[in-house]
Amino acid sequence: MARSVLDYRGKLKPTWCPGCGDFGVLTGLFNAFARLDLDPNNIALVSGIGCSSRLPGFTSTYGVHSLHGRALPIGQGIKLANPGVEVIVVGGDGDAFAIGGGHFPHAARRNIDLTYVVMNNRIYGLTKGQVAPTSDINFRTVSSPYGNFEEPINPVAFAISVGATFVARGFSGKVDQLTDLMVSAIEHKGFAFLEVISPCVTFNKVHTYKFFQERVTPLPSDYKPDDRTLAIEMAQVMEDKIYTGVFYLKEKPTYQDWLERISGGVEKISPEELLLSQK
Repeated sequence: MARSVLDYRGKLKPTWCPGCGDFGVLTGLFNAFARLDLDPNNIALVSGIGCSSRLPGFTSTYGVHSLHGRALPIGQGIKLANPGVEVIVVGGDGDAFAIGGGHFPHAARRNIDLTYVVMNNRIYGLTKGQVAPTSDINFRTVSSPYGNFEEPINPVAFAISVGATFVARGFSGKVDQLTDLMVSAIEHKGFAFLEVISPCVTFNKVHTYKFFQERVTPLPSDYKPDDRTLAIEMAQVMEDKIYTGVFYLKEKPTYQDWLERISGGVEKISPEELLLSQK
């Protein structure tokens, strides 16, 4: 018998603020798990620190609520130790691109076979509303009363530039599309990155659901996610439109593939294969 979303819900009820965008992310994950009929005992959810990083505690899967910014190293360790486990790392934009920013590019370029879901609310929510790595220029917060001076990180463009082989953006206000993206990310063999626009209803009064609903739009129907340069350009359209969907997709050997190939001797890797993997 196929599993339902109820098979993935934990005993603890979510403690997020009513209306938080992270509820949509949790629902999308449950829907994706059920659609893929994944065994809860074969899923490892890993998070760092932050509002969104509480997510593993609300599920019935295995979970690790790790250190701030260190979710990716732990997720990689789990995957390399037991390749058969479905590893999904979750966290917020601060956890991913501030204290955890040094880990992201290396996990991506290694093409570790895991899924990384980053909930982006453009602010620090858990610590009561400070400026974040993705906050806009001139954005006023308790820690930037004169406006933010720092250029914001664009998570999708950044992920493409450092070598992620699956890069997508979704919106927690559109759970059906988000579920589809999560299914595709989990099915992808390699490092799959999914940014989810996830509004903070308590501390960010600028980037609200209304703000995003007026701007979020799917990528054009004729868009093909095989052009890296075009993908970065489309990811940076952030004014009147904010595109969602799969921006970039590439098939290449994973880190685990290389380990398997060298386990019997380096002669298993041909020069042609090495060159092909680097293109």
